[in-house]
Amino acid sequence: MKIEGTYSIDAAPQHVYEALNDPEILQQSIPGCEKMERTEEDNYNAHLKIGIASIKGNYLGKVRLRDKQPHERFTLEIEGKGSPGFVKGTASIQIAPDAGGSRLSYSANVQVGGLIAAVGSRVVEAAAKKMAAEFFQKFSEAVGNRA
Repeated sequence: MKIEGTYSIDAAPQHVYEALNDPEILQQSIPGCEKMERTEEDNYNAHLKIGIASIKGNYLGKVRLRDKQPHERFTLEIEGKGSPGFVKGTASIQIAPDAGGSRLSYSANVQVGGLIAAVGSRVVEAAAKKMAAEFFQKFSEAVGNRA
């Protein structure tokens, strides 16, 4: 499944980039994230509690940043496993100056399996888009409060 989006954030690209590398801000912004910790340079572990349709569960995830170009772009590699199934994917993130703030664009390719996949691709895609919108709303607030 491919998910894409663009969001305006009322902060300079430098602040947006730094916030996307801050486990505390990410934990506050990711829906259902109970814990986010840096394990080593550009690597994080996450504990999430989320539900899609009637399937709810806990996930342990790993995130790795690569292809970093500070204040401009990077790629995320995401892998998560839990009782309801698994999620695996990559996301390309681009940050550009935009009218006194930043424009953040992303393009993600995600695979899901297990019980989550049984829900159906339309439901999973709708849930993923809703989670992305929630993330960017909370993230924008967190970055704006910090800038």
